[in-house]
Amino acid sequence: MKKKIKNAFKHIRNIIVNPKRYFTKIVADGNMEEAMLKAFLYGLLGGCLVLLIRMLGGATITLGSIFTAIIIVPVLAVALLFVMGGLMMLVSEITGGERDWEIAIKGLASIFFIYPVILVLNALAFNCTSIWVISMMVDIYILFLFYNISLYCMRGKRGNVIIVIGILALFIATVYATDYRIGWFMLKNTSATLACLL
Repeated sequence: MKKKIKNAFKHIRNIIVNPKRYFTKIVADGNMEEAMLKAFLYGLLGGCLVLLIRMLGGATITLGSIFTAIIIVPVLAVALLFVMGGLMMLVSEITGGERDWEIAIKGLASIFFIYPVILVLNALAFNCTSIWVISMMVDIYILFLFYNISLYCMRGKRGNVIIVIGILALFIATVYATDYRIGWFMLKNTSATLACLL
């Protein structure tokens, strides 16, 4: 168990410090179960951490909130993995990269350590300013990871990848500049978003 935890931290450090070296080593070997399990476990960790934060904050813990933390959130993490996998395949097609579904799923699963971090950060937002700052930081970092996967894992052409990521960044900037940001914030933290409407 200690070795697995150590390997998990080493894996995260490698992605943060040297994403190029890490992502170029991802290949298709027919083992997608590990990727799905990874997404599920990170989702479970995130759900439990959010539940713990709410408990410490004095919120009433119901059977529904427990069910959401240990079942709904992990299942959503796996669903999100496949939805993002489809998006990654589209990006790869546009950028002239790999057209292998397994490589896309494995590349995305390798960054799912950020899923519980995002859930916790969103849960910690307490007012309008905090949800703005947290949301922007998270979205920028996700774009950075998406760039690295598209370039090094899916092996897209650098110029094309930069253009696609630029378009995605422009789309996100448009959301933040319009009232659509309220809906985006609502998905992350309802109470903090409501403070933006006051």
